[in-house]
Amino acid sequence: MNFFYHPFIFAIFIALILPACTPKTVKQNAQSYVPAITTAAPIQILNPKIKSPADETIDSWQLLISLFVISNEFNPRIEKELNWFLSHPEYIHKIQERAEPYLYNIIEEVKAKELPGEYALLPAIESGFRAHAYSHARAAGLWQFIPSTGRMFNLQQNWWYDGRRDVHASTKAATLYLDKLAARFDDDWLLALAAYNAGGGNVSRAIKRNKKINKASDYWSLKLPKETTRYVPKLLALAKIFANADAYGIKLKKLEHTPYFSVVNIGSQLDLAKAAELSELELDELFLLNPGLNRGFTPPNGPHHLLIPVAKVPEFEKKLALLPASERVKWRRHKIKSGENLSVIAQHYKVKTSVLRSVNKVKNNQIRAGKYLYIPISKTANNISNPFVRQGISYASSRHPVYTVKSGDNLWSIARKLDLHSKDIARWNRIGLRTPLRIGQKLQIKQKTKVTKGLSRNRSAHLQSIHYTVRSGDSLSSISAKFNVRVNDLRRWNKRSLNKYLKPGQRLMVKVDTSKPST
Repeated sequence: MNFFYHPFIFAIFIALILPACTPKTVKQNAQSYVPAITTAAPIQILNPKIKSPADETIDSWQLLISLFVISNEFNPRIEKELNWFLSHPEYIHKIQERAEPYLYNIIEEVKAKELPGEYALLPAIESGFRAHAYSHARAAGLWQFIPSTGRMFNLQQNWWYDGRRDVHASTKAATLYLDKLAARFDDDWLLALAAYNAGGGNVSRAIKRNKKINKASDYWSLKLPKETTRYVPKLLALAKIFANADAYGIKLKKLEHTPYFSVVNIGSQLDLAKAAELSELELDELFLLNPGLNRGFTPPNGPHHLLIPVAKVPEFEKKLALLPASERVKWRRHKIKSGENLSVIAQHYKVKTSVLRSVNKVKNNQIRAGKYLYIPISKTANNISNPFVRQGISYASSRHPVYTVKSGDNLWSIARKLDLHSKDIARWNRIGLRTPLRIGQKLQIKQKTKVTKGLSRNRSAHLQSIHYTVRSGDSLSSISAKFNVRVNDLRRWNKRSLNKYLKPGQRLMVKVDTSKPST
């Protein structure tokens, strides 16, 4: 009997002579592909449109690496950035630590939109995985949305809340934006990355210019802004290090691929101090997961959600369901006096006029003497929104906080840390400017001083120093308006470098309150 006529034998023969099937390859750039030179085992290149068996991986970093699709790009610009990262291994360690609470959520959103795994590392390039990061261009959050782009993707920005810093909302928005950019540039992942940094219009114009002079239009051939020429190589270099960590002598932390937080619908406005109490969390931990909240309350008109660690969710939801509506938010009643207006009352309680209008349903600023206004009062005012708590100061009494001296401290360094004057600290504690400090010594810090007066509860949380480069036409007034700070503060922060006139290219230090949306 001819064995080719036996179905079973014939099937085995066909399987032996035909090549193995491989996943559909990802679209490459216009230039030919050159594999990266490395001593590590080659990375498995996967098409993100195909579900990977590595989806079952329990380690987040290894799962992420299995989803890489563009890390084998080779270009001298990548090698330059790679050498920088390798000379700063502590930065890679910090990135891993900071990413831990957010990484599961980011990976799942990247997978859901079938994007390359490398995109999950973008927050490392954009913000160093710092949810409170703020840039000189007024970009905020893990994904560094500028105000206008944030609004395009429905990230609210108001007195109560900045969605650009909301880890859950901004991750959804960023991955949606990247998906749209990928579609715009025919799934060319590098062009989509460049567009995320420089804007789709700038990339499209660069492509058009190259085509007009018969030049290649892939990312590496385009003339783009200086920042963008480094942006993509930075991400690819970082991904290459993660993919070949052993070869580069980098240790990757083990991180079980399970969610750290859940998005809990709280239904209506809630005091964050009460939320921390119900979830049995420290306020700092609650705020770490919910950095989009600007005040001691969730917004009255939403979004009505909080991110809560998974292990705390059942008890939190149980206690929240039993909480009387009257205890969700505490209010102070203010009796309107003759001659008062909304602006005066708002200034007294350090809230915005628009907030009083919204809470009390006041139209056209018209109020009447003898009537009452409701003012939201939160226990978190002395915790989340106070700079002293952020600098490690405890409260010995309701009047004066106490700073505990640490190793290496002196009056000058403490004053700089707290944005105070060393003379004031010495005066409050009846010591000399040169008096040696002891580790563990308690120093009284008074808030009601000339220096700290401007740093009110609503203004002073999460001050971040950034450097702004003066542009043609800038003035101190326009810069102060851009960053929502006072001209006097700008002068104080830059008194050594400020002359009579500003010069284009001059660098100014600006202390930005990252708890406030940019305007």
